Formats: sequence, structure tokens, C-alpha cells
Amino acid sequence: MNGIQAADSVFLFISTVLVMIMTPGLALFYGGMVKSKNVLSTTMHSYSAMAIVSIQWVLIGYSLAFGPDFNHLIGNFSWAALKDVGFTPNDNYSATVPHNLFMMFQLMFAILTPALISGAFAERMKFSAFLLFTLLWTTFVYDPLAHWVWGVDGWLRNLGALDFAGGTVVHISSGVSGLVLALLLGKRRDFGSTSPHHLPLTVLGAGLLWFGWFGFNVGSALTLNDVALTAFINTNTAAAAASVAWVLVEWYVNKKPTILGGVSGAVAGLVAITPACGFVTPLSSIVIGFLGGVICFLAVTYLKYKFGYDDALDAFGCHGIGGTWGAIATGLFATKSVNSAGANGLFYGDISLLWKQLLAILATYLFAGVITFLIVKVIGFFIRIRVDQEEENLGLDLSIHGEKAYHDASI
Repeated sequence: MNGIQAADSVFLFISTVLVMIMTPGLALFYGGMVKSKNVLSTTMHSYSAMAIVSIQWVLIGYSLAFGPDFNHLIGNFSWAALKDVGFTPNDNYSATVPHNLFMMFQLMFAILTPALISGAFAERMKFSAFLLFTLLWTTFVYDPLAHWVWGVDGWLRNLGALDFAGGTVVHISSGVSGLVLALLLGKRRDFGSTSPHHLPLTVLGAGLLWFGWFGFNVGSALTLNDVALTAFINTNTAAAAASVAWVLVEWYVNKKPTILGGVSGAVAGLVAITPACGFVTPLSSIVIGFLGGVICFLAVTYLKYKFGYDDALDAFGCHGIGGTWGAIATGLFATKSVNSAGANGLFYGDISLLWKQLLAILATYLFAGVITFLIVKVIGFFIRIRVDQEEENLGLDLSIHGEKAYHDASI
């Protein structure tokens, strides 16, 4: 047992509050992209996730995700209500920081993930259905996946699949689940004709996401060492490369470079580098980010229109597709010269990691997709999930929450 190290504890505390700011940042990022009559409803999704998941995590979520293993699939209830999760470090997860600080760090990931999903069904889901979905999805999708990948004896961790900060657990799971919800709820009635109502909000939200992402990725090292600094460099570099790539492709295709494209590209790059950030070189992060920007641009611009699904704010296009690319890229570019606790990828002489990454991707797609489908169907037996036409036309801010974001009707 190493005992608590003050420097590590301060580092993880700062990382935790950085990840926390990502959810309000996401509220702004998403809120600016919807119609003005739905901005409060969209914002409410992110803040409600903060409230619901915070309580769920303390009661059962952390124990299910990181508690003592049950059949390599999920934790048991030994740590329910944070029993035995105190100031004393847990050598399996946080040998130099308080166990309850590690728990809070992981809570911020659990909060952000269902909030990301809300971008797929924005402007058309009943708030009561969203609340139930968030609670059930966190319990039956996020918690088991987190245990598979990060929990001691989780089967993907035992397999050797790599996910430094949440490519599969956070981004693929939220993107795939968002796609399932978008398909089940159907299109908005004005699908294809809407545009962001307040781009400055979106830009501010993207800046907060970029800022908070340093806590997300760098903090996952749990100490400020060489791996953490490499993750720091890679995170910023990939975001920059993807932003450049998105704008260049957009400029070529649409003849105009946009600020929305610039910030969307940055988010795509942050998503793509997340699973790989602590395993690859800075040069590789440029490639991962640049290709991530191109791939996500194509998904957002062409894929959803070709197949006709209404992923309103591109949760699948950015997080599902970007996370998939990032997980594959980890299998290509990972090198033990960066992180001796990792593995060598295909470009460093070992194809086995790539196969493990592909299996992890497939397992995440199937598990998140099937369980999300079942959760939505179960909720639908008890309450209506989609707003009716009158509510959608009026806007969810007024029809569901009884509030208006703006009093100037021209906005």
C-alpha cells in the first residue's frame, strides 16, 4: 500500500472538477444548436443527468461499476451506499489518492455519458421518459460497461482491450444508444430544415468541453507523470488537428468554413483521442485527430441523411463514430514506449491488440444497442415517450416546462 500522496490527490481533485464542468459545457453546446423554443428543455437534460446520476452512483452505481467482481460482468453490492468507500486508498484503483475521491472522479464520467445521449433525441422526448431512461440506462448499460473495461476482473479488462478514458464506455455507448433512441422516436417534423438558434452559446460550450476534457483524459492517469503529460499533449493536439480537418473538408465541400464546423471538429478530435491518449505518441495523435475530423464530418453530413435517421445534435455522428475510430486507432497506434502498462498496436508489430479493440467495439455496440432498445420498450409500456405534435410545435420549453428562454419573439 503506497498511502495517500498529497500531490496526486490535488491533481485528481482538480481533474474531477474539470470533468464536472463538461456537463454544463455540454448543456451550452447542445442548447445553442436547437431552436430557441427548446433550449431550456435541452439544457434540462444535462442538468437532470447531474442530479439523477449523482444519487444513483452513491446508492448503487459505483458499486456495480467498480465493486468486487461478479462473473466478470458487473460489480456486486458490497460498496452500495459507499460502504467501505472512504478516505483510505483502494490499492486496485487509487493507491495514492482517497478511494472516495476516485469514486467522485468516476462519477463525473457517469454523469456526462447519458447527457451526451440527449443530443440524439433533442426537441422531441417527454421529460418524464427522459428521467426514467437516464436512471435505467445508467444502471443497466453504463455501470456494466464500466466494469467490463475498468473494473478489476472485468472481462474486457482481462482480455487486454485498452480504453484510457472512455472511448467505449462513454462515447461508443452513448452514440449507439442515441442512435437507437433516434430511430425509435422517429424524426422531428421539420427534420433537415433546422439550424442553430444561438451559435455563441454552442461555441462557449465547446470551449468548456475542450477545457474540461483535460481533466477527463489527463486525470485518468491518476497522477501527474509522463503518461499524464503525454495524454495532455495528445488531447490538445488531436482536437486541433480534427478542427483543422473538419473546416478544410467543409470548406471544400460547402465552399465556406464555419465556426460550427470548427468547434464540431474539435469535439470529434477529443472523442477520437480519448481511448488512445495515454497510449500513443503526439505524432500519432495528429493522425488520429485529423482522420477523426474527416470521418465525423462525413458521418454528420452524409450518413444520417442517406439513411434518414434524425440524430438531432449528432450524438452518434460525433461520439459513436468518433469513439469507434478512436478505439480502432488505439489498436493501430498504441505503443509501450509511451505507456509500459499498455500494449503495442498493429503499427508497432502486434496485431493482437487490434483484434481485442474490435471485439470490445462489437461488444459495446451490441450490448448498448440491445439494452437501450429494451429499456425504451419497457418505458413505453407505462408512459408516452415522444411529445405530441402540438407540444412539438409549441416547443418543449413552454409545453413541458412552462418557461421561455427569450422574451424577444424574433430570436
